Amino acid sequence: MASRPPPRFVVRRHDDTGHRRRWLWLGLAWLGSMLAVGLAVGALARRTNTPAAVDNRQQRALLGQIDDLKQQLANLQRAAQVNEVATRSLRGTLAQREEELSGLRADLGFYARLVGGDAQRQGLKLQEVKLQPIAGSRGWNLGLSLSQNAKRGEEVSGNVLVSVEGLRGDKVARLDWPALGDTAQKDGLPFRFNYFQQLHGTIVLPPDFRPTRLRISIRPAGGPTIDRAVAWTSALSGNITTTVGDHDAQP
Repeated sequence: MASRPPPRFVVRRHDDTGHRRRWLWLGLAWLGSMLAVGLAVGALARRTNTPAAVDNRQQRALLGQIDDLKQQLANLQRAAQVNEVATRSLRGTLAQREEELSGLRADLGFYARLVGGDAQRQGLKLQEVKLQPIAGSRGWNLGLSLSQNAKRGEEVSGNVLVSVEGLRGDKVARLDWPALGDTAQKDGLPFRFNYFQQLHGTIVLPPDFRPTRLRISIRPAGGPTIDRAVAWTSALSGNITTTVGDHDAQP
């Protein structure tokens, strides 16, 4: 008897129980992972909302604001320094220009007087007085400028005596030329010129003497004495003005 060949198809019973078991495990694993993620997110949120975390965020925000304010303050300080330097430079420039302008005005007045123009002829005049301190001493360099109108043309000569008025202690005092000047010029500062001349001398003040004014007596030969009073501060700046009672020689 011939043997039967094996069947081409084998019918097996489907295992529904195993299939359901696999899906159950997959579902449980998914739920477990979701639960773990939820717990992690909750823990992170709790840590983020704790008072310590809030304080840390506020501290970082305040530190950032402080850094910004420090930077703004530094910028303002640098701007103020630049403005201060610019202001000092401008003030120095203005002071220099004012000094130059004052010198030019003095020179203009000097040469206008010297040339004379159409103005009335004028006689001997004290044009300028200038004092400069000698460093490290009580000495002062004294400069005087004398002039007369160029139309006059004749030579004038004589000498100039200077005295200093001020305070010695609490009393008014006056130092005359013999107490101030060089013994080689005991008769004063000599002059001789046709149009103008600059005179130079040195005076020395006592330590307890505070000067307030110069008295200048110009004594031309054969002419009237010319007396001028010049404030000490004006002599320091080189700007002199005629005070009441002072006069210059007239032609």
